Amino acid sequence: MNLFDTVVVVDWSGGNERGRAPSKDAIWACVARKGVSDAPVYLRNRQLAEVWLHELLEAELAAGRRILAGFDFPFGYPAGFAAAVTGCADPLELWDWFEARIEDAPKANNRFDLAAEINRGFGGKGPFWGNGLARDIDALPRTKAAYHNPFPERREAEQHAKGAFACWQMAGAGAVGSQVFMGLPVLARLRRAFAEHLAVWPFEEPERDIALVEVWPSLTVSAAREGVIKDAHQVAELAQKISGLAPEVLNQMLSVSAPEEGWILGLGHEAHLAALPEVGGELQPPPLRNDCFALPAGVDWTPVEEALKLLQARLRPVVGQEEVSLLQAGGRILASDLLALRANPPHPNTAVDGWGFDATDIEVGPQSFRAVSGRSAAGKPFEGVVPKGSAVRVLTGADLPHGVDTVVLDEDVAVGDGEIAFHGPLKQGANTRRAGEDVAMGALALASGRVLTPADLALAAAVGHGALPVFLRLRVAVISTGDELVEAGDVAGPGQIFDANRPMLLRMAERWGYVPVDMGRVADSRTALRDTLDQAAREADVILTSGGASAGDEDHVSALLRETGALQEWRIALKPGRPLALGVWNDTPVFGLPGNPVAALVCALVFARPAMGILSGAGWSAPQGFDLPAGFSKRKKAGRREYLRARVRDGRVEVFQSEGSGRVSGLSWAEGLVEIGDDAQDISPGDRVRYIPFGSFGL
Repeated sequence: MNLFDTVVVVDWSGGNERGRAPSKDAIWACVARKGVSDAPVYLRNRQLAEVWLHELLEAELAAGRRILAGFDFPFGYPAGFAAAVTGCADPLELWDWFEARIEDAPKANNRFDLAAEINRGFGGKGPFWGNGLARDIDALPRTKAAYHNPFPERREAEQHAKGAFACWQMAGAGAVGSQVFMGLPVLARLRRAFAEHLAVWPFEEPERDIALVEVWPSLTVSAAREGVIKDAHQVAELAQKISGLAPEVLNQMLSVSAPEEGWILGLGHEAHLAALPEVGGELQPPPLRNDCFALPAGVDWTPVEEALKLLQARLRPVVGQEEVSLLQAGGRILASDLLALRANPPHPNTAVDGWGFDATDIEVGPQSFRAVSGRSAAGKPFEGVVPKGSAVRVLTGADLPHGVDTVVLDEDVAVGDGEIAFHGPLKQGANTRRAGEDVAMGALALASGRVLTPADLALAAAVGHGALPVFLRLRVAVISTGDELVEAGDVAGPGQIFDANRPMLLRMAERWGYVPVDMGRVADSRTALRDTLDQAAREADVILTSGGASAGDEDHVSALLRETGALQEWRIALKPGRPLALGVWNDTPVFGLPGNPVAALVCALVFARPAMGILSGAGWSAPQGFDLPAGFSKRKKAGRREYLRARVRDGRVEVFQSEGSGRVSGLSWAEGLVEIGDDAQDISPGDRVRYIPFGSFGL
């Protein structure tokens, strides 16, 4: 069985809508992939949850991903119940039976009445108990005092799961029965909508693109941190744990026979799940597969655009996660969506210094209000109520006192003995800020993958976060290869040159926010290069080499990667740049850049930088270009995309006098690149060309 690409865990609710603000005892869901979870999603009612689930499954199928969807309520009842109700022991028939009879709206449903109807078929005293309504319901006992159950109290799964609740309880703490009543109809509709793609485990073999499974977060999940909603924490951690399981372990967990009652995924494997990292801990994703760089069969020369699309599709983050304090998070990459824990502003407040009052009946012309003693200032709100017809002094940023909905500016007010006066009209709500008008509580404040700026830290602080989940910094090892290289400042012998690429690439990695790891220079020795690559793979998350990436006798980077079976030589149709060697060494991705400095820089900017964006968790980033008039002439043949060293002067783009890949002075002279497309072009002064400043590449 293949791995599931996506895991979603849902904490269900049998009750009514919980409101727009995230809360406990509501529906929470979380998506995880490869041992990394997204931010938990709050779904305030079952109708929204069903739409969200349907859209998620559609999107994952369209992307070619297999999905395991876990729900925290029983998929079946103790033996005998399904046959007694439907005449058939197939629990999926019972799903359809419930779906045909449950009536559900955000604020009301018929679950208690349906439980009573079932009870009446068995003598009126069971198997269900617990009435959460104010009205009595015939045949549904409020407590277990007069309760009689003609079926086993627990499934076999609950007998093994310490602390699990029975499915007969409809109200009160642990009312699993209500979750089953309100959950099975939704799953029945999903099963019908995705019929040929979906299997229900353990009633069906989970070999289709979607597998629905029963989960129980309390089986292995850790306690939530203070201030974090328990349900949100549980779905995130369980999704993360399941998605990080090795395929053979998950296969063992799925090897269960429980054709009528169902089973809890992971039951009997608690120790293995508990040993996996918790949310907020340092997560290490699985290694990159050796075939992630493989080109489609028959590809020879690869256009730049196609090469970029292939990289974007094949790569994923290779770094773990950690939580750091807000003050340490600048420049780091946000690892999950950040929801507002508090609205901003948290309360209605005044935008100016002035006087606040109720403007419901204000008219045109002179207005006068009695001045209330006291004032409202930022951090020191007015504690009383301002009567209608009265006004109170308010200062910028202060909470609006009760009875105040409008503020008039100081400079528009005349202040007398115990009263104020000004000219109307004044629009109701003038000079005030509504609570949450910037960011509502529970709204998305910052999206995952964002490189956190100083302004982002201000926003995170304003909405209540003191610590942020971030990806560990990508560690980038840089290796220069070749007998001809000597360290800058040393004595160069005959035929030797100074190593210009390594200092350039190390500083580029640093400017991109990564941790540069200097592996030094390696001579043209396969043994020495192998040892250096081994060390680089231990110390870094990605390796950049320069030189030795082609197919000559001394091109040892290509040769070593070929020996491991993990080399892909991408003959990319661009200038400057020879074949780009892409491979994996000891589970670490390797970018083999050309040895000429200009080609090394261009390949690093065009290919390595966006690829490392994905590897680091920041996602793919295309550089922003600008169409500007050319200040040069250029005739280009069809077949390759070209990048020219360029800069802007007097509103026109000028290019370096030579296109030679070894002309390092042109890199220092340039302030960006001109990108010329794959087709033949004849550029004259004044024609529009695409100019990409180095700043768009993060330099």
